[in-house]
Amino acid sequence: MYQDFAVKIPEVRGKIVKKPKKNAVYIDYEYDRIYDKDKKHTIPKRSTIGKLHESDDSLMYPNQNFMKYFPETELPNEKNRSGRSSCLRIGAYIVIRKILNDYGLIDLLKNYFSEKDCGLFLDFIAYTIVCENNAGQYYPDYAYNHPLFTNEMRIYSDSKLSDFLNSITKDQSIQFLNHWNESKDHREKIYISYDSTNKSSQAGEIRIVEYGKAKNHKDLPIFNYSMAYDTTNREPLFYEEYPGSIVDISQLQFMLEKAKGYGYRRVGFILDRGYFSKQNIEFMDDSGYEFVIMVKGMADLVRDLVLENKDTFEDRRSCNIRRFKTYGKTVRRKLYASDKKDRYFHIFHSSRKESAQRETLEAKIEKMETLLKNQQGKPYTMPSTYEKYFEAIYFKPDEDDPIFVSAMEKEDAIERELKLCGYFVIVTSKKMTAAEALELYKRRDGLEKLFRGDKSYLGNQSLRVHSDESTTAKIFVEFVALIVRNKIYTCLKDEETRVDKKANYMTVPAALRELEKIEMTRQLDHVYRLDRAVTATQKAVLKAFGLNEVSIKYEAGKISEQLSAIHS
Repeated sequence: MYQDFAVKIPEVRGKIVKKPKKNAVYIDYEYDRIYDKDKKHTIPKRSTIGKLHESDDSLMYPNQNFMKYFPETELPNEKNRSGRSSCLRIGAYIVIRKILNDYGLIDLLKNYFSEKDCGLFLDFIAYTIVCENNAGQYYPDYAYNHPLFTNEMRIYSDSKLSDFLNSITKDQSIQFLNHWNESKDHREKIYISYDSTNKSSQAGEIRIVEYGKAKNHKDLPIFNYSMAYDTTNREPLFYEEYPGSIVDISQLQFMLEKAKGYGYRRVGFILDRGYFSKQNIEFMDDSGYEFVIMVKGMADLVRDLVLENKDTFEDRRSCNIRRFKTYGKTVRRKLYASDKKDRYFHIFHSSRKESAQRETLEAKIEKMETLLKNQQGKPYTMPSTYEKYFEAIYFKPDEDDPIFVSAMEKEDAIERELKLCGYFVIVTSKKMTAAEALELYKRRDGLEKLFRGDKSYLGNQSLRVHSDESTTAKIFVEFVALIVRNKIYTCLKDEETRVDKKANYMTVPAALRELEKIEMTRQLDHVYRLDRAVTATQKAVLKAFGLNEVSIKYEAGKISEQLSAIHS
């Protein structure tokens, strides 16, 4: 993020490089040199510190890295942002503040931040939720027309926000997580869903960014971001960020140790197939944790289990799990030869899933077959991934490359895979019915919606940072924002269930749009007053949070008093 003011380009001989790119010229600073023994020459380490001014070659617009490498530089005074819109949007702010108070988050955060910084932290959270954005340069526009948590509702510039984020330490986020998890009822039996995602980055200054198994932007380095979610109480519990080269299956045991450190004992873990391994199962056993886990792929054990039980439950009404339009059966046996305990294998069949998977498989084989026909009579070697479904025939001249003649379908292999379409298996450590296992596993939807909301509705598909400090801060803000947004989501869903009626305004984005229409306007006497009555739709949304028209009038009066005291 580049600042909206210019500074002199540092005069450091041989250390400043100008790099034109597209319609701008970027200023790089060489902060170190490393000698490469293999290549026998020195490799410069550079970081972008600014962007060249449009009309003055001696000036540039600095970014966060400039503040890092040239902290002694005197910056222009912060812009005066005391001006405030004569129309303030108050609905979403009132709901967010109520959730923050209900969770005790404001008092909790005051333990780690000064009153001024705590207010700015909370305002940035509200901004990311309401505006679905985490770009600091647009924060002042939000602050201009919303009530604020800052002392005297002070409007700070984007450069001040950037400086504040850079000042947040890892200790502050760790202490917050310790206290947030300490506040939970550890006597209660809960199920924790755990999963991870990854985010790409082109910033060379972030230590945890490495090349790994990227889900998107496969040509860019990434870092991993995982979260533990209490499916019983529907709350995020803690998060982890770790290098992109570490795979999910390796991180699980470290997470389990952290869960133990946070005081969670009477818990079970709901895990995706990516965490399935003998070592992880044994570690959960040793830790005394129950588990509900999807079996990875169609391993031999699972294939045999499905085929052995095929046609024994798919049409039986007693096996029907009506809520999920699925049939299920439970079988008890060991996971592997040296397993010390019996596990509960829950075998499921879905006719809808079967139809979709058969269609996908047939299309996949047809595509392979077309490609292979196009290679007939040419020097060509069939890819190893095709060998599962086809047997290749080659003509091999004495010296030349083999000529691809044709490929025959492996009918037995394809028919076997077609028989497995529509089936999936969940393993649990505790005895339960197939319906109970599926119900528990489906609770992962809450965590999946959190990750989706994080990227789609909080703007965190990109963190827009260039340093370790900013990365830590943005992820910390992101987690607290997810706590609040998740509560908005669960309140709306609970209200929708209570009234037994689906309404298009009961999604989080739609509800926030309705709440943003609740406004206060400033009149000739410089007093802010509620502009109009609350609509029927807004009343329905507010009811989900235990608020009503009287609540809005009361909160509007408090905001008006605050602003009058500030400007008197």
